[in-house]
Amino acid sequence: MTRRFLAVTIVLTATVAFFVGLVVAGTMVPSPAASAATTAPEPARPVERAMAPAAPGAASFADIAERLNPTVVNIDAASRAAVQPRRRTLLPDGPDVFDRQPRDPEPRRGAGTGFIIDASGFILTNHHVIDGADRIVVRLADGRQLRAEAIGADPDTDIALVRIAENRPFPFAPLGDSDALRVGEWVLAIGNPLAYEHTVTVGVVSFIGRKLFDSSLDRYIQTDAAINFGNSGGPLINARGEVIGINAAISSRASNIGFAVPINQARAILPQLRTRGRVLRGYIGVTLRDVDPDMQRSLRLPSSSGALVQDVTPGSPGARAGLRTYDLIVGVDGRQMSGNEALIQTIAAREPGSATTLQVVRDGRSLSVTLKLAERPVRERRTDAEPRPLPSSQDGSLLGISVRELDADATERYRLPGGIRGVVVARVEPMSPGFDAAIERGHVILEVNRQPVQNANDYRRLTAGVRPGDILAIYVYKPELNQRILETVRVDAR
Repeated sequence: MTRRFLAVTIVLTATVAFFVGLVVAGTMVPSPAASAATTAPEPARPVERAMAPAAPGAASFADIAERLNPTVVNIDAASRAAVQPRRRTLLPDGPDVFDRQPRDPEPRRGAGTGFIIDASGFILTNHHVIDGADRIVVRLADGRQLRAEAIGADPDTDIALVRIAENRPFPFAPLGDSDALRVGEWVLAIGNPLAYEHTVTVGVVSFIGRKLFDSSLDRYIQTDAAINFGNSGGPLINARGEVIGINAAISSRASNIGFAVPINQARAILPQLRTRGRVLRGYIGVTLRDVDPDMQRSLRLPSSSGALVQDVTPGSPGARAGLRTYDLIVGVDGRQMSGNEALIQTIAAREPGSATTLQVVRDGRSLSVTLKLAERPVRERRTDAEPRPLPSSQDGSLLGISVRELDADATERYRLPGGIRGVVVARVEPMSPGFDAAIERGHVILEVNRQPVQNANDYRRLTAGVRPGDILAIYVYKPELNQRILETVRVDAR
């Protein structure tokens, strides 16, 4: 993840041993066989919409908590995934051994939270809470334990839909409008942090639209309401008693920074989760970026509106339609696109297989490109450890970037795919133009100002005449993202 993304470690706030690639928040415990309760008290009535006043106060928050607590459930998601041997450990003055592990697969479970959204027992939670689960048991506020089944999940937004496997009416929480939320509004969170069930905390909305991961589908509500391990999937509630978010993540470096998926994002995909069990999104197969003034100037683009193509995936709809790197996509079916996020959201909202016409500016010429959308793949995030540094052999003068030839040693050390041509970044000086442009050790420089870089001599030649005030467009392959990305490097006097 580059510096342009959130510079904190995000920890998902549930415990799920079988969820790979993210640090899951919760406490792992051995999973005994759990049985659903066979007896139950009189069915609860659906919760009416709470009309607590907007001003904070003990009475209003107590009223909201009393009304909504019965709709919040504890989720126990168990998996029989095999336990893999851990990394070898060298003991002091002893032999090299493996940590002792059972020979047979050991059941594991993770604890999370969810909330009921209708009387038939549908529950919203996070995808990472139930991912890979072979058995789901929910515990209601009155202590009843009931079996549940996964209906659908969307890893891209970390949203999942579960249904209680009993035909009876359940209390449910009203859903609000997260688009109407404002920074500074009071919010309330209910969840099961650290196995302390039905914990209620209060705070305010700190930020709206926070981007945490490298995805244009991720835009979170940030709050200072206390959210801890085990809160994942629980509701974030406004002062009117409406759910406006699904608690999903926390910052591991602070105790008062939590994040929730906006409820409108869940509302938009609920029909697909109910009927298909997954979410289908349109896909072009290109990597995009916004056009800032520096990029516009360096590439001599006619406008800063639209989305600039950084890379085209081979075999994708974009590749088959002839899209190229440096194309500027300014419209979709005649509708103007303000930037990268607007374009991705517009395409993602369309059905795979639908025909779409893009308005494109290429080398100053306007043209239309018609293509048939594919299905957007679920993106995996790389978690490779940072390799050791390479010695530098060529310096980037005013850019603060030292490079060397992309040889077999560099390819192995930085786990680069085959077919990459360029020079590998061996060092970036702190506070240099290269540093400010989010270029890092292990990145591969492919082009400078649209001129290919095949070796260190090419790089030296293309950067030799750089002066303070110049702006360069540097095309970079970033292995941690597995993407080719255009970065603008402004050379200031330092």
